[in-house]
Amino acid sequence: MEKQKTVMGLILLLFVVGVSAWTGEIHGRVVCDVCGDSSLGPEDHVVEGAEVAVLCITRSGEVLNYQAFTDAKGIYTVAETMPESDRWDACLARPISSFHEQCTQLGEGSLGVKFSYNHPSGYSHNVRTFVYRPTSVPTYCI
Repeated sequence: MEKQKTVMGLILLLFVVGVSAWTGEIHGRVVCDVCGDSSLGPEDHVVEGAEVAVLCITRSGEVLNYQAFTDAKGIYTVAETMPESDRWDACLARPISSFHEQCTQLGEGSLGVKFSYNHPSGYSHNVRTFVYRPTSVPTYCI
């Protein structure tokens, strides 16, 4: 009986050791282009609380949907640890909404970003900045 427990323990140990984990991370920023001039300057600021959706397809074909919100620095992060065989293959990040009272219109070229995710475990992918614009441009910008 003791020998059988030892053999079962070794089999379980080999199974656990044989599965390698993989961790991926995606970061991005959301900003308000106050003057709507398509260039980020000192008058522009980050958008806290903006919602971003990130969809990833794994190597096994599963579609994973993540929802993220920007922090006080305008940065959102999505991270996942999974078996190496099921790691992300390709992802799409796209802004969903801005809760900033003046900056609610999505800027040109900010509809979404599709990218392949071929980083090794522990590395991250930075997505280009998503830009919102105000509904009306302030007079100091004109």
